[in-house]
Amino acid sequence: MRLSNEWKSYKIIDAGNGEKLESWDGIILRRPDPQAIWPIQNSYIWQEVDGFYHRSSKGGGQWEFRKKLPEYWTVQYKELTFKVSPTNFKHTGLFPEQAVNWDYMIEKIRNSKRPVKVLNLFAYTGGATMACAAAGASEVVHVDASKGMTEWAKENMHLSHLEDHKIRFIVEDCLKFVEREARRGNQYDVIIMDPPSYGRGPNGEVWKFEHNIFHLIQACMKILSDNPLFFLINSYTTGISATVLENILKTTMLQAYPNGKVEAGEIGLPIETNSLVLPCGIYGRWEM
Repeated sequence: MRLSNEWKSYKIIDAGNGEKLESWDGIILRRPDPQAIWPIQNSYIWQEVDGFYHRSSKGGGQWEFRKKLPEYWTVQYKELTFKVSPTNFKHTGLFPEQAVNWDYMIEKIRNSKRPVKVLNLFAYTGGATMACAAAGASEVVHVDASKGMTEWAKENMHLSHLEDHKIRFIVEDCLKFVEREARRGNQYDVIIMDPPSYGRGPNGEVWKFEHNIFHLIQACMKILSDNPLFFLINSYTTGISATVLENILKTTMLQAYPNGKVEAGEIGLPIETNSLVLPCGIYGRWEM
């Protein structure tokens, strides 16, 4: 497992009983987490929280704020700054566990010593977009079906002072965009994707991970440059193991580029109050 353990302004204080207790630069939030099914050991530290997301038995849920919080605030990861704000669907606009993937992207792009054009699919609020831009990518194309999340990503660009970097923001269905890029003859040295388990595009296009992921990867291979640097998939889809991503990349990328290598595994966050790790999804990557 690869750990995102270099945060200074974020930490998981404790986890258990289907929840996690987090500090976002000193603001304490309590949220559901389906992976934390072990019992809580230190129940007393869970009482003093600033925000508590209560899940509803009918689905969804709502926040209870114990004190008035700002509409949004920021957290920093190394040279990057991100906007954080509790949303009505439990999320905060940032997945801190992705920092371990950001570190990988930054290292690969900086060490390549060449212009690198990046495509970030299902790009959400742009954590990976900002990491690649900060690393010196010659261009980053950020694609997400949600206009609201794309606007949030633009805010993160400004917060991280990356306005002078070449970042294109596209609101579109990811597969349609990739297929159109192939028709245009556009190519990328890096492709990153963080596809949801289920989703809809801006025009009602239906995405289901297990039905669509292989086709999307095949489509992406048509827009890779002659000298690709890496191809990274992240997933939170329940029931899909890291070995599935490894097998998919071996039967696509590794067959086409046998001089590269494939790696897959879990990513996680350390829990401050004990030696446990909260698992936070899986990754698979091909790299040259």
